[in-house]
Amino acid sequence: MIYNIPFFTVVALIAIGMYAMLFKRNLIKMAIGLTIVESGVNLFLITLGYRKGGFAPIFTDLPPDVSPADIPGKMVLPVPQALTLTSIVIGVAVLALILSLAINIYRHYGTLESEKVRRLRE
Repeated sequence: MIYNIPFFTVVALIAIGMYAMLFKRNLIKMAIGLTIVESGVNLFLITLGYRKGGFAPIFTDLPPDVSPADIPGKMVLPVPQALTLTSIVIGVAVLALILSLAINIYRHYGTLESEKVRRLRE
């Protein structure tokens, strides 16, 4: 049961982020919701690559008591870590783009409420 806590946390983060994106009307709050969903996905990727008693996939840091035959069974998967790093970089770029759009919308319309911006456009 204790090994399922990260998965429950992932579900909670994604649910909170989706709530913020779907039911909040402020553009900044929607951007924060997207960031929370991204954090949940990143935690999910890291949780998938976890192995109990595993160690980092760096061959120079092998413990002295591990034989070369035990390496594949005790090593943490490196692909989810690489995907998470890529996701973080993409997430920062997307968040910067969303916030710059929010700044331009505020300068043009004078509000960050999506309903008011939609009405002003018509």
